[in-house]
Amino acid sequence: MMQMAAVSGALVLGPVIVGVLVVGMLIGAFWLGDVIKSREPAPPRPEEQPHLPPGGAVRGIQENREPDEVPTDGRRRLPHEFGNLQTRPSESTDRPRWGKGTSGSFGGGGLGAH
Repeated sequence: MMQMAAVSGALVLGPVIVGVLVVGMLIGAFWLGDVIKSREPAPPRPEEQPHLPPGGAVRGIQENREPDEVPTDGRRRLPHEFGNLQTRPSESTDRPRWGKGTSGSFGGGGLGAH
């Protein structure tokens, strides 16, 4: 009977020791993280922050663009024959819209073009 109690005590003591080691490792990890964070430079002061240019915010240009035309002489083209295809501003100022009844994306669940 005494031998079973000794084996049972060893089985209980093993997980307790593992648990204490895991908690010790977690505490050590938090301590190490605090040490590393204390070595980082301080955040910039307000006068060190970037400022707007004197003319105010820079605005972007919104325009529609069209690709250069691909020759349609009936000959099959390989990718290396196209070179660097460019785009140009579109003459149309209308924004492209999706077709009615479509979702605008592949597999989006819309009815598609009919």
